[in-house]
Amino acid sequence: MELTSWFTGETNLTWPDYGLLAALLSLSVSVGIFLGREERSTSDFFLGGRQVPWWAACLSFVATEISAVTIISVPATAYLENWEYLQFFVGSFAARLAIAFIFIPAFYRYDCTSIYEFLRHRFGPETQYCASVLFFITRLLASGVRLMAACLAVSVLVGWHIIPTIILFSVVSMIYISWGGIKAVVWTNVVQALTFIVGGLVTIAFIASRMDGGLVEIHRVAHEAGRLQVLNWGPSLAELGVPEFVKRMLAGPNIIWIAVLNGLFGSLAALGTDQELMQRLLTVETRSKSQKTMLLTTVGSLLVLSIYLGIGASLFAFYERNPSLALPAQPDKIFPHFIGQVMPAFMRGLLLSAIVMASIDSPLGSLSTSFVTDIYRPLIRKAAADSHYLRVSRISVVAFGAVLAAIAYGFSHFERILWLAFKIGGVTYGSLLGVFVLGLLTKRRSNRGNVVGMVASAVAMLALLILSERKVIPLGWSWLVVLGTAMTLTAGWLLGERRSD
Repeated sequence: MELTSWFTGETNLTWPDYGLLAALLSLSVSVGIFLGREERSTSDFFLGGRQVPWWAACLSFVATEISAVTIISVPATAYLENWEYLQFFVGSFAARLAIAFIFIPAFYRYDCTSIYEFLRHRFGPETQYCASVLFFITRLLASGVRLMAACLAVSVLVGWHIIPTIILFSVVSMIYISWGGIKAVVWTNVVQALTFIVGGLVTIAFIASRMDGGLVEIHRVAHEAGRLQVLNWGPSLAELGVPEFVKRMLAGPNIIWIAVLNGLFGSLAALGTDQELMQRLLTVETRSKSQKTMLLTTVGSLLVLSIYLGIGASLFAFYERNPSLALPAQPDKIFPHFIGQVMPAFMRGLLLSAIVMASIDSPLGSLSTSFVTDIYRPLIRKAAADSHYLRVSRISVVAFGAVLAAIAYGFSHFERILWLAFKIGGVTYGSLLGVFVLGLLTKRRSNRGNVVGMVASAVAMLALLILSERKVIPLGWSWLVVLGTAMTLTAGWLLGERRSD
């Protein structure tokens, strides 16, 4: 493939669109460079000296949790299916309460830079190392999906091949994160969150303006087609009988009881045991401010999620009323296709900027934090000067950025991106959540036993995922975190002993 063909695809973008995008990208890089002047230690680089305002940490958390997968795939899911995805948020709300009042106090009590340091204090170094490695695997693969989703959308909009798109945004991420550390990430996230919200609301308002009857007509069309359905009560035991009922319950992740259960376990794992998200909460000064930040993320995340589900329903109504308009070959591209083909100048630039900003919100800072704190400092180079660890932190940002770009390209041919990201997390999140629950809620001592349980759980969940994807067993992917948590917790309990203190 000739290099010139990478940049010669069709696009409807104009200079105002590119100008807005360039301004926001320049702002991100400038923030990183400006804040990088203050990085004198790993505490500054990893935690921002614990001087980040709680409201900025909250917006950063929301922007990181939402990501490009939400912007691209949630509208596509609502367009193709309905709003049943919202059921997961009920369990997610309960999980945030548990994280605020159980997880966060423990992390502040032990003054953790990486949350896996808690596992060292509670169990021992082997548990810490194993958890950190599982985090690397999960975060690189899941973030590869996120980066790919954003770059796929951008490539559709600007007419570029996926390869230069991934390279561009990976390089931008490496520059501002390696120089500015977590403070650059947080303040760039603030801009991202505001861009997500404004861009989403503008999109709904624009679609409503293009339809007779506006929002009322959108609601009517989407409701009649079942696109606004939120609750899925599942099958009837009386009608199906026990065997078929159990089969449906195991295979149906959107049934409300299953969705709430998996929203609870999935959010406990994804929000409470993942360094990328928890790192934002550790940048504020005190435990109480961190808890307030966690609780307020419920409002912000629900707002953004509802906006982008609304975009999906609006897109369905719009194309139902305009059947002559062309649709993309891949349904996952419906939103970027609409942005590029229907929206006017500047609005296109605003939505393009939201997607691009999401694509440069990478996990490089958290990967670097965990690598240096959990692996490099205790295992490779002990008792070095802090300036050495700061230099290694910046180098590791670049190294992880290159790995992430390669993974993103490897995922570029997958479809149904939203569920793919969750399936990846399902393999290892149970291992992480199980060992954290063991440490936070019990008095059992286990170290190498934890490692056995965590590794065995991850391998077992991978096997179950493969079997379910191949239709060998009727098991919904959302059960993986629940089963993995139970397996890890049980193994740690049986192989450990009760603490005397």
